[in-house]
Amino acid sequence: MKALIIDDERLARNGLRRLLKPHKEIEISGEAANAQEGLSAIRKLNPDLIFLDVEMPGRSGFELLEQLDDVPITIFTTAYDTYAVQAFEASALDYLVKPISPQRLKVSLVRAQKTFAAISNEPAQMSTHSNRSGSALHQVFVRDGDRCWIVRLADILLMESEGNYTRLYFGNERPLIFRSLAAIEERVNPNAFFRANRSQIVNLRWIENVENEIDGRLIVKLTKGKQIEISRRQSKRLRQLLSL
Repeated sequence: MKALIIDDERLARNGLRRLLKPHKEIEISGEAANAQEGLSAIRKLNPDLIFLDVEMPGRSGFELLEQLDDVPITIFTTAYDTYAVQAFEASALDYLVKPISPQRLKVSLVRAQKTFAAISNEPAQMSTHSNRSGSALHQVFVRDGDRCWIVRLADILLMESEGNYTRLYFGNERPLIFRSLAAIEERVNPNAFFRANRSQIVNLRWIENVENEIDGRLIVKLTKGKQIEISRRQSKRLRQLLSL
């Protein structure tokens, strides 16, 4: 895996490099001292994995991720902060508390390798408009209040418009993000995500059952039990797509 280190402290970057030396599966392709440098390096080097400091001058690590359409596997590095650590754990984000121990780093790398293997075997979920369309990584960063997630697009069941916002459904979470459904639709693969009606986009892989209505419309039931009404026009398209 190609890795990028983003941290404003030179000693922290050097220390992490030393800790990563025994891990031959990790190739450090570069480093950055702030969020702006990190953003440029990600777009240029296209890393599989980033070690990202949370608090940096200017913009935080979270603010950096919000600027990416497609997010690499991310391991956050942070000075000890009980509140921040609890937020990471609640959202299943991986993090390393400074000073980083070799044992804790090893655990994080094992998790990163499993994630890399899983997403490498997934079909592309992003459209060709993606800045990183040539990459096998198809994840998005989602932030809602004090909580945040890095979510594989393949795990998103449903996207639902709420004005200029969009609610994402994945696992047991329902965060609201400041991005219109139309803007998201431009970025996702139409072969994976289907526009059900004016306000909803469904992930085709999560459709469990399809029912015909008397008026010709379709009702789809998603794996988590949520039912979506397909518009009359889109019902025709879905029948063709699913060969119904």
